[in-house]
Amino acid sequence: MDMEINRSEYKILIVDDVMSNVLLLKVLLTNEKFNIVTATNGQQALEQVKKENPDLILLDVMMPDMSGFEVAQRLKSDIETKDIPIIFLTALNSTADIVKGFQVGGNDFISKPFNKEELIIRVTHQISLVAAKRIILKQTEELRRTIMGRDKLYSVIAHDLRSPMGSIKMVLNMLILNLPSEVIGKDMYEMLNMANQTTEEVFSLLDNLLKWTKSQIGKLNVVYQDFDIVGAVRGILEIFSMVAAVKHIDIELKGADELKSLDVHADVDMLKTVMRNLVSNAIKFSNPDSKVIVQIHKEEDMAVVSVKDSGCGISEEDQGKLLHTDTHFSTFGTNNEEGSGLGLLLCQDFIVKNGGKLWFESQKGVGSTFSCSVPLTK
Repeated sequence: MDMEINRSEYKILIVDDVMSNVLLLKVLLTNEKFNIVTATNGQQALEQVKKENPDLILLDVMMPDMSGFEVAQRLKSDIETKDIPIIFLTALNSTADIVKGFQVGGNDFISKPFNKEELIIRVTHQISLVAAKRIILKQTEELRRTIMGRDKLYSVIAHDLRSPMGSIKMVLNMLILNLPSEVIGKDMYEMLNMANQTTEEVFSLLDNLLKWTKSQIGKLNVVYQDFDIVGAVRGILEIFSMVAAVKHIDIELKGADELKSLDVHADVDMLKTVMRNLVSNAIKFSNPDSKVIVQIHKEEDMAVVSVKDSGCGISEEDQGKLLHTDTHFSTFGTNNEEGSGLGLLLCQDFIVKNGGKLWFESQKGVGSTFSCSVPLTK
């Protein structure tokens, strides 16, 4: 590992009942700048571990009161000390002892008499593993805090902005209804209309942001119910007919008359969010005086809803970037309406959570069709 380790930050406990061994090891490792504490029997070793909290233990196997293997077993059975790596010091080179050492949780062996280079390499290797683990734990904790902060920020943004935006939206809707263009003049009416539309877009973006955050942090559970998807789609199209009319776009629903109703098993709110996003995108990317066609049909045990526009389409290169969390890709609508790319990610997330699929076909300059499938009621 190419890690710069400050050896003086690491403490090694040397345990051996032969004093000359302890001194030799102490000299060798102090020269390498490690911090050293010592013990001359098993009982003392256990006390030193509690008191000094070492990063590594060099443990002699053959000791009169308690063998190294026994000391290791005791350390490994205590939650506070079980993760401290142990290197056994042993004059025994029989396979049985080595196996026993690994069984009781040893990390390595050094045989006596010591070879100085081997000792230092083995000790440094164990310490570098400890150092790497520390870095990972520190980074994990930092990441956890960052993610918590981000999620908090998202929900604050979405929550706290939603209600004022909702109020503005209502005021603008009221104004538009009560101030026809003949009263306030064409230009003022256009501006009011523009403000109204922008507010609607910001509101739905906030809505998406809130739902996306909740979904990502696992706070959004799928609540399955059986409902008629034809009715749900009709309801959404009614809401959007006004937005579409402003851009002189016709929304046509196909397949609904033949089917009358079609029961699906899914989360009705999630599905409505998906439909709203797909229809609003279709309108956004449609040219004035064109059509958006919404079609519902059955395919085996799935209901498929597709939303087709004859708008600006998506180039092949950009198609690959859609529906990937990392690219967070978006383009401008035909009226230069800006998208966040979040809507489609949310749609995909919701549809997959409901056991369906989301896919699309698109041709630059010709238009796009976005489709999603949802399981039918069994």
